[in-house]
Amino acid sequence: MEIGIDSFAVTLPDLKTGRTITATERMERLLDEVEVADRAGLDVFGIGEHHRAEFLDSAPAIILAAAAARTSRIRLTSAVTVLSAADPVRVFQEFATLDLIAKGRAEIVVGRGSFGEAYPLFGFAMQDYDALFAEKLDLLLALRDQTHVTWRGRFRPPLTGQGVYPRPHQARIPIWLGVGGTPASFARAGTLGLPLMVAIIGGGFERFRPLVDLYREAGRRAGHAPETLRVGVHAMGFVGDTDAAARDAFFPGWAHMFTEIGRERGWTRVTRGQFDAMCGPGGAFLIGSPGTVRDKVLAASEALGGLSRITFQMSSAMLETEAMQRAITLLGTEVSPAVRTALGERSHG
Repeated sequence: MEIGIDSFAVTLPDLKTGRTITATERMERLLDEVEVADRAGLDVFGIGEHHRAEFLDSAPAIILAAAAARTSRIRLTSAVTVLSAADPVRVFQEFATLDLIAKGRAEIVVGRGSFGEAYPLFGFAMQDYDALFAEKLDLLLALRDQTHVTWRGRFRPPLTGQGVYPRPHQARIPIWLGVGGTPASFARAGTLGLPLMVAIIGGGFERFRPLVDLYREAGRRAGHAPETLRVGVHAMGFVGDTDAAARDAFFPGWAHMFTEIGRERGWTRVTRGQFDAMCGPGGAFLIGSPGTVRDKVLAASEALGGLSRITFQMSSAMLETEAMQRAITLLGTEVSPAVRTALGERSHG
């Protein structure tokens, strides 16, 4: 199993002083985090895409390119690229360029996004949400496989065999399909034979098992080998020396972010009790000591029939710089090896 981190480059005010660090400071801290993850032996670092004031990740490929120049082995991916509101040609060119800088470490996770700001910003209609994504994914996959593409669609001018450059370092850049809870999205990923990245930010892991089974069955029916149908999970996560230290470091930023988002969406204010329940054995937050997080990762993999990748969304704790870097180090040097050892023992048991 690959283990890594996803960041949304969140900027949050210090709840004690009210000060918000500058965007420049936050970006420097983010690149430091990627370096720490690389040194700690983690497998992947992802950057999201949002178009809101509290996030600095509107251009993830640029952030990842800066990270590529400061790292040597960690894989670098979007988390996710809002493909419905993007031009697939530019997406391919940006990530092919990233792949050259990173010498073959680039990946793309494509999705429709959990926020709607990108659609009017780039001149698209929300009612075309799914049709945009399906068409643009078709083009992106064609661009990955061919330098000269002949293609026609509804939302973009046609391609008539023009060359799309540069070509990446890798023969084929990995493209994952990022999903939430829509059954059709799971089935689409399986039918296309694309690896699946499931965002689980609430409830329990086991409730997604029927959807993951749907993905695997759709892939089987389409003739894809089981080993190509990789399943990953993106979840809230943080590691501390103790369960209490991890929870205390993560909670303030998480509560602030989800209270603000909840205000827009009509949710009730989040509470510490809700947070602690999600950190418990039945919740989907991978937050705690190395031992606690190891056990929850293993339980998540078992609940979903085996995982190829799991990424921790740690952005909400960015105010605690030392705690953040400590969490990344513990994840890479203690949790990840322990998970792999346990999985190895199970496979030989």
